[in-house]
Amino acid sequence: MASTRQTGPPQGSAARELIDSGFALENADAPFLHEGLNLADIAHVLDLLRRGLVPAPAGRDLIRLLLEVEQMDAEDFPYDPEFGEPYNSRERFFVARLGKVAGWLHAGRPRREAARIALRIYVRDQLLELVSEVERFSRGATGLARRHVGTLMPDQTYLQQAQPSTFGHYVLSFVYPAVRDAHRLLEEFDDLNRSPAGAGCVNGTRLLDDRTYVAAALGFDEVIEHTRDAMWQIDGLIHVLASAASLLSTESKLAEDLEIWSSNEFDFVALADGYTRSSILMPQKRNPYSLSIVRGASGVLIGRLTGFLAVAKSPSARSDNLIFAYGEVPRALDLAIRVTRLMTGVVGTLQVNMERMAHALDDGYTQATDLSEFIVQTCNVDYRSAYDVVGWAVRKASNEGIPGRHITGAMLDEAAVAVTGERLGLAAKDLEPALDPRVIIETRRGTGGAAPTAVESMLTQCEKKADDLRSEVEQRRAALDRTKRQLLEQARRIAAQEDEA
Repeated sequence: MASTRQTGPPQGSAARELIDSGFALENADAPFLHEGLNLADIAHVLDLLRRGLVPAPAGRDLIRLLLEVEQMDAEDFPYDPEFGEPYNSRERFFVARLGKVAGWLHAGRPRREAARIALRIYVRDQLLELVSEVERFSRGATGLARRHVGTLMPDQTYLQQAQPSTFGHYVLSFVYPAVRDAHRLLEEFDDLNRSPAGAGCVNGTRLLDDRTYVAAALGFDEVIEHTRDAMWQIDGLIHVLASAASLLSTESKLAEDLEIWSSNEFDFVALADGYTRSSILMPQKRNPYSLSIVRGASGVLIGRLTGFLAVAKSPSARSDNLIFAYGEVPRALDLAIRVTRLMTGVVGTLQVNMERMAHALDDGYTQATDLSEFIVQTCNVDYRSAYDVVGWAVRKASNEGIPGRHITGAMLDEAAVAVTGERLGLAAKDLEPALDPRVIIETRRGTGGAAPTAVESMLTQCEKKADDLRSEVEQRRAALDRTKRQLLEQARRIAAQEDEA
């Protein structure tokens, strides 16, 4: 029975629908890949030349043209979906300039290899930039915390007053997770900074037995061991998106708190004018617009991560994973960079209403836990019984409009009789150590506590963490800059040989 299945390259032009969807989509991502494609092509031709696989004149012609293209912005290069994906536009350009000499670029390498390398080159630069922004955010938040080590406030859980604390202690709770995500991003940089070059389609190529030359020339620390895995792996990109989403989730939590606290109902903080937007209709309103951007961006990154996971759930060795990764991952990281920079500006200019925070603390019942613990220590009763006594007293005080700081021992004895049938003998006790928020906070001297000494220790630690992040980024950037400079210098020397001959 004769088969109707067609084999071999397709004939004629691509369908208009394919051009307007698939090829247009891929060409929209060409600016992300442009520099990396150029560097990957240059390294590949230099590798072919050193092996003697390409005639020297042809290799020099290719290098000279690639150096010319390397100086072009992506917007100036003739990427055109009419010709297919970006690689096809490049091939058409090279053939128009060099004829069959351009065909040497394909030796031992499928089209996807250059794009895989280019994506890694672009994303690793973005990762370093994002870590730098986290470093700046952590410094800004740490500076804000340092200015408010002694600023009293009622810390909250479920948006309900919980225990007395300080604004400085509160702010530092966002520095630690941000720094953790920055370290994860550096780990993902190291994982991503491995080369797929020389992997062929799935099982390597007979032309390029040593894969380390191109890897070293492009600043990769090593090659990806398994050739099939090298060409098709995406798990590292998933982790990159997850860490970026996690980082913005932390920033979004802070943004949501600040949005609530900047309302008239709380009036704990105020955003600087430059981070707000006026209402067109209502003259009295100044909206915390920047915080809406942060919160929305967090949701967008969660969506990009989820969408990419959905695309990635396919049989192995399929192009759809990477076709979408070329745009989705860089755009997600770009958004994370911009939003982290925005949050740095917010925390660096934030105005804190210390008087309003202290007043809210005085009006509330954040001392309740300490009162319960005081009763345990003083009266030798179990915590549950002490909890019930304080709970009864707080409820009665609240109904009578008595703030927590003015609860008396007599009120607690009355509560004890109501709850347990016996007095606790607290009427003559000095309850100030369990009622004064500043005294309560001073008792939190343990690691990570809100006492000024504990917060000062964490401030020093966070400043050191920021210094470490900066050092890690600078080391990696210096190595990448050095290898890029060396690659281009070697290419220029090869290109100049033709003029000297």
